[in-house]
Amino acid sequence: MSASPPPPLPLLKRIPPGLWTALVWVGAAVQPIVEYVLLPPRHEYSLSYPRDGLDPLTAKALLALAFLAVLSGSALLRRRAALAYGLVIVGTVISSAAWQQDEIPPLQFLGVDVALCHVAVTRPRRTAITACAGALGVLAGYFLLRWITGGASGTASEPFVALTAIIAWLIGNSVHQTRAHTAELHARAAAQAVTRERLRIAREMHDTVAHSIGIIALQAGAAARVVETQPARAREAMIAVEHVGRETLAGLRRLLGALRQADQEQEPAPRDQEPTDHDQGRTQTPSQPAAGLADLERLAATTTAAGVRVEVWWQGKRRPLPADIDLAAFRIVQEAVTNVVRHAAADRCQVRVEYREDELVVEVVDRGKFGGANTKDTDTGFGLVGMRERVTLLDGRFTAGPRPGGGFRVAARLPVPTEAGTEAEVKAGAR
Repeated sequence: MSASPPPPLPLLKRIPPGLWTALVWVGAAVQPIVEYVLLPPRHEYSLSYPRDGLDPLTAKALLALAFLAVLSGSALLRRRAALAYGLVIVGTVISSAAWQQDEIPPLQFLGVDVALCHVAVTRPRRTAITACAGALGVLAGYFLLRWITGGASGTASEPFVALTAIIAWLIGNSVHQTRAHTAELHARAAAQAVTRERLRIAREMHDTVAHSIGIIALQAGAAARVVETQPARAREAMIAVEHVGRETLAGLRRLLGALRQADQEQEPAPRDQEPTDHDQGRTQTPSQPAAGLADLERLAATTTAAGVRVEVWWQGKRRPLPADIDLAAFRIVQEAVTNVVRHAAADRCQVRVEYREDELVVEVVDRGKFGGANTKDTDTGFGLVGMRERVTLLDGRFTAGPRPGGGFRVAARLPVPTEAGTEAEVKAGAR
C-alpha cells in the first residue's frame, strides 16, 4: 500500500527566502529609476533621486555593483546566511552611494530586513543578534556622519528604519524559538514512545518467562531430591520441566514474531519489489491468540502439578472482555501466582475472578511467610511494578501487601467499558 503524498506547501512558503530578498530589494531599487529617470518629466521632483543622478559613469558602476552584491547574497542566503546577509547590507550601502544619498531610504532597507529575518530563523541566537547589531550599526553610522557634517535637517529616518530591523529580528527569533520548541516536543514524544515500548516488552518478557522459570526450578528441585529414591516421580518432574520449557520457548517465539511483524509493518517495502508467494503466505498466516483469562485453568493446573495448589473461584457472569483488559488480568494473576511459588513458601493459594457490571476484579491470596507483622516494602523486584503499571495504564486500582491474618494479597480492579463488553458479546454470539 503506497503512502499518500504530503499536501503541497502554500505558495508563500514555496518561494525561497533568497528570492524574497531579491524581489523586495530589486523592486525598491528599480522603482525610483523608472519613476524619476525613465518616465517623462513631471512636476514632481525628488531630491533623493535626481533625474541626472545616474548620469556619471561612476554612479552607474556603483549601482551595477550594488545589484551584483545583493543578487549574489540572495543566491547564497540559504547556504551561507552570514556572508549573504553581509552582501545584502553592502549592496544597500553602495546603492545609496550611487545616488549620492546621505541616508538609506526605508523602502530600500526592507530587503535587509527580509534577510535579517531569515538569519534569525535559521541561525543560532548569537549569530542573529550580531546580524541585527550590524544593521543597527550601519544606520547609526549614517546618522552620526550626517550629524557630524551638519547635513541633518528635518526628521531623521534612521530610527524608523532601525525599528523595522528590530521587528524583523523579533519575528525571526519567535519563529526560531517555535521551531526549536516543536522539535523538542517531537523528540520528547519519540523518547516517551520508545520508553513505553521498552516497558511493554519488558513486562511481556517478564510475565512470559518468570512464571515458567519458577515452575521449572520447582520441578527440577523436586526431581533432584527424589531421583534416587523415587525415579518415577523424578521422571514425571523432568517431563513437566520439558513441557513448561517448550511452552516458554513457544511464547518467546510468538512475542519476538509479533515484534518483528510490527517492525515490518512500519517499514514499507520498496516500490520496485513485488511481494513473493512466500511473503504473501507469511502475511496471511493468522497470529496465535494472546493469553487471557481463558488460560487461567491451564495455569492453575501447571502450578498445582509443580507442588503449589491453585484454587480458582469465578464470580459473576463470565463474558468476553476487551483484549487489553483480558491480557492484563491474566498477567496479573500469573505474576502473583509466580510470586507465591518463588517467595511465599506456601503450599496453596486462592485466585478470585469477579465479573461486575462495570469492572473486573482479580485477587490472589496466600498464607505464606509474609505475615501481618512484616510491614516493610516487599516490592524487591519488577513483578509488582509491572502489575501496577498494567493496572495504571487501564485506569484501574491496584493493591498489594501483607494480610493482617498472615500471608500476602494482590488485588486489581480493572474498569470494563459497557459498550466494549456489549460489542464483544455480540461478536461472540455471531460466531
